[in-house]
This record gives sequence, structure tokens and C-alpha cells, in this order.
Amino acid sequence: MEYFVHQDSIVRSIWGKADTVLFIFAGAAAEFALNKAVDWLYFTGRLPADPLGRLFSTVEYARQILFLPNNQALAAIDKISQIHQGVESARGEQIPAWAYRDVLFMLIDYSIRSFELLEKKMTDADKQEVFDVFRRVGEHMGIAGLPQNYVHWTYMRESHLQHNMVKSTYTKDMYKKYRQHLGWVRYLLLRQVQVILVPAKVKEMLRLNIIQVLKPALWIYKITRFIKAGWLLKEAVLPAEYKAQIRKMDYSF
Repeated sequence: MEYFVHQDSIVRSIWGKADTVLFIFAGAAAEFALNKAVDWLYFTGRLPADPLGRLFSTVEYARQILFLPNNQALAAIDKISQIHQGVESARGEQIPAWAYRDVLFMLIDYSIRSFELLEKKMTDADKQEVFDVFRRVGEHMGIAGLPQNYVHWTYMRESHLQHNMVKSTYTKDMYKKYRQHLGWVRYLLLRQVQVILVPAKVKEMLRLNIIQVLKPALWIYKITRFIKAGWLLKEAVLPAEYKAQIRKMDYSF
């Protein structure tokens, strides 16, 4: 059977573990709040109204693309395109190509950063594999101006970080929503993950200069995963009503 992502791909290893996926979205949550196109998320109202629900719906689409047979994966990508086209039609304008690229670039970057933080350093070939998978997603969506290889992506990624972010009223409101939906303890944990994960430019703009207390504790978490107790910590960092969704993030393959 043909798959969009081959079964021994490093991308499946990254996105098949709940803790790595949660780290990816912690990083993206920081950068989304700064992105110049964040007004599109406010137009639909979905992310600010329910950031955790949006996380899990996004994970479900990722699951379909990365783990299902090719025809179902392509159907999931087409569904994502249709959703965005519907938003564009409702607003009467198009989402800029650079905004689509920004989202793909975040997924590439935080996939690599999260895996290296929680697992091990990746080879150049592994990083190229991550890039290739998400580039093919972008190609199928018809996104213009995609980089041709991982090295080209690193230059474009840096340019996007320098030119496509701004600290705005949306930034403040997004973090207010994160705090409301997570509660103070989980919100502080989110900030701790972000401070050790996000690029320097993002950290600077968000003033994430808080004392790092999470990084020294990561080895404890790695031990809990080794003894198969990591799910206890994962369920502790998100509200109880999401326990079922958290467990589904750990993909058996």
C-alpha cells in the first residue's frame, strides 16, 4: 500500500509521540501570536475562542496526512485547502502566499527543534526528510514560492522570522486566551517550553527572558518515558477533558 509518508520516515517518529507534538504546538503558539497574518485567525475566531480545540483538530489532520494511505492523506490536504478557500471567500480576499509558507516553515522548524530537545540530534538527511514531507504538503496545496531544499529553507526561514512578525494587540490577546484556557500553572509551563524551544527572534519579541526551570527537568521526563509512565505527565499538563485526545496522539505503528 502506498503512503504519503513512508512508514520508516523520521517524520512519523516525531509526530507519533504526544509529547513531541505538544512541544511543536507550544512553539507554534508563540509564533502565531506574532505573525503579521494572525488577523486571519481572528477572522474565523476559532483559534482565540478555543486554542486547545484547534490544536487537537490540527493534530487530527496531521495524523491523516502522515499515517494514512496516500489517497486519504491527499484528501486530508484537499480538505485543508477547501477550508482556507472558504475563509478567503467569506472575507473577500486571499491569504498571502507568505502566510501559508510561514505555517509550513513553523511545522518544519518546530518538528526538528522538538525532536532534538526531547530525543536526540538529527542528521542532515533527517532534517531534509522533514523538509521534503512538508514541502510536498505545500506543493499539493498549490503554495507558491516554496524553497527547493533544506538549505534553501534555512535562509527563507530566517528571512520570514525577520520580516513577517510584529508584536501587536493580537499578540497580547492571544496570550490572554492561552492563559484563560490553560489556567495559570499550565500557562507558566507553556512559557517555559517556549523559552527553551523558540528561535532567538521570537524569544526577543515576546520578552521570554524568564528563568529557565524546565530544561534541567527534562531528563526526569525522559526517564518517565523510558519506564512507560510519561503519559501521566502529559495528562497533567492539559485539562482533564482532553485526556482521551492526548492518549490518541501516541500513534502505534
